[in-house]
Amino acid sequence: MTRIDTFTCERFLPYSPAAVWRALTDPELHARWWAAGDIKPVVGHRFTLDMGNFGEQPCEVTAVEDERILAYRFAEGTLDTTITWTLHPQGDGTRLVLTHAGFDLDSPMGRQAFEGMGKGWPRVLGRLEKVLGEPA
Repeated sequence: MTRIDTFTCERFLPYSPAAVWRALTDPELHARWWAAGDIKPVVGHRFTLDMGNFGEQPCEVTAVEDERILAYRFAEGTLDTTITWTLHPQGDGTRLVLTHAGFDLDSPMGRQAFEGMGKGWPRVLGRLEKVLGEPA
């Protein structure tokens, strides 16, 4: 039986949902905290993320709710996972929830990616927060 698993990480960011949304959807900002790629918040938009040593990963946007939800298929043809960013206004900031779903834990590559990304996502979110704090 194939086991599929999900990683969830959340963080309060002391920035408006509009600022967080921009960091998630502006290719120049996105490249500064995670990976270069022509991301756009348009359902059906296909793009690649340059993951350095892990190569270019094909993606397709599957859901968009402006300043609320951005979801895309990630690493189509290899990992075949889905990344969903959900923004919740909270006081003077935003609670950002990342859900990375669809890891095949019975596959050595899926298990390795789940373990690696599970450790890496908190660091990536830390870089996102740092970029948000930089002057525009």
